[in-house]
Amino acid sequence: MCDLATASGTIYVRERGQLRRVNDIVLADTNPVSSCRRTRPLALRKEHFVFTYNAEGSLRYSAKSLFDISLLFIADNIHHVDSLVGFPEQIGDRLFAAAEEKHVFLNPDISQRALQLFSDAYGQMVLGSLCLRNRFALLCERMNEIKTFHSLKSLDLFGCRLGDSHEIFQHLTSDSLARSLTQLFIGANSLSDVGLQRLTAPVRMLRKGLSSLQILDLSYNPISEKAFGYLACLPELQKLDVSGTNLRLGTVLKASIWDLLGLVHSEKPLDAFDHSGCKTEGWAEQVINQWETNSSQMPKQKKIEESRTSALRFFGRQKFVRDVLDASPLVSEKENEAEREKMHFFKPAANSTPEIQLPSATSDHSKPACYNAKKRLRQSDECDSQHRTPPAKRFSASGLTVEDMDLLNSY
Repeated sequence: MCDLATASGTIYVRERGQLRRVNDIVLADTNPVSSCRRTRPLALRKEHFVFTYNAEGSLRYSAKSLFDISLLFIADNIHHVDSLVGFPEQIGDRLFAAAEEKHVFLNPDISQRALQLFSDAYGQMVLGSLCLRNRFALLCERMNEIKTFHSLKSLDLFGCRLGDSHEIFQHLTSDSLARSLTQLFIGANSLSDVGLQRLTAPVRMLRKGLSSLQILDLSYNPISEKAFGYLACLPELQKLDVSGTNLRLGTVLKASIWDLLGLVHSEKPLDAFDHSGCKTEGWAEQVINQWETNSSQMPKQKKIEESRTSALRFFGRQKFVRDVLDASPLVSEKENEAEREKMHFFKPAANSTPEIQLPSATSDHSKPACYNAKKRLRQSDECDSQHRTPPAKRFSASGLTVEDMDLLNSY
C-alpha cells in the first residue's frame, strides 16, 4: 500500500475555518524503490483553492470541493477520455465549462477530439444551431471541429464562398445530420446548378442525408430552373428562397415549382428567411466566439490577401481584385432589388387548395414540366396528364446520369 504520509510536501491543517501550515515541516523524499506507483509527489495548486477576503479585509483561503478538483483534472486530460456517454447532463455541462475555462477548445491538437466526445454524448445540448453568416475564414480554419457538430437543427452558411465543390457538402449529407438538420441557409455562395447537383447526389442516388430538411435558402446563387429537379429528392421541404437568382418569377416558374416540389409562391416574405432568429445556441456558443476572436490564422489570411492583391495589381487587374476580395459584400449591392421582389415559396396545408394559374392544357408552349417548347406532341400530352392531378414529389430516375455516377464514386 502507498502511504501518502511519506510523500514529500507541506502539511496543511484546517482549524476553525482557517487553513495553516504545521510548523513548516517538510517530509523526506519518498524511496524510489517503494511499491507506491506515484512518480511525483502531491503538489498544492492555486486552482484548488478559492481566494476571498473576510470582513476584516484579510485574505482567506478556502479549498475547493473534491468534485470541482476532479472536473479540472478531467478537463486537463479530456483528450484521454474514451467516452462520456451515460454521464448525467449536469456533469457534462460543468465539465464542458471547465474545459472551456482551460481553453481546451482553442488547442487545435485536442479540440476536435474533445468536441467529438461531448457531441457523441450530449448532441444538441452542445450545439443545436450554428450561424456562420459571412464568416468564411472561420469556416475554413475550424472545418474539422465544425464537422463534429452532428446534431445541428439550423446551419447558416450564407456568404461563406462555398462554390460548387466545398468539403462541407459531405458533412451536410452525412447520416448524422440527416436526422436533425431542418434549416439550411447556403445563399450567396456562388453555388450553380453543378454545385447543387453535387450536393444532392448522395440524396438522389443513395437516399442519404437531408431527409429532414424543411427550410432551404438558395438566394443570390446563379441557379436556373434545372436546380428544381435536384431538389425533388427532399421529401420534407416546406419553404424555399430563390431570391436574387437567375430565375424570373412568372406563371411558368410557379407551375414548375408546384409540379416538382409541391410549393406555391408567397405574396409576403416569409419570416423564416429574415435571419433575425438565426444564431448560435448551445454549450459551445462561447467557443465559437473564442475561435473568431483568438484566431491565429486571421493575420496570415490577411497577409495572403494583401500579397494576392499586390500581385494582381501588378498585372493591371485592380478591378478583378476588388471583385474577388469583396465577394461577400456583393450581396449588399442587391439589397434594393431584394426589397422589391422576394421569391419565397412554401408548402400549403394539406386541407387547403392553392390557387395556381397553371398553363392551359390546350397550349403546348407553356407547359412547365416539359421545359422545352419544341418537344414532341406525345411528350406534351404526358405533361398535360401530370396537371390533372395534384403533383407529388418524386425521385427522378432520369437524374442518374454519367455525371451523377462520377459524383457517387467520389463519395
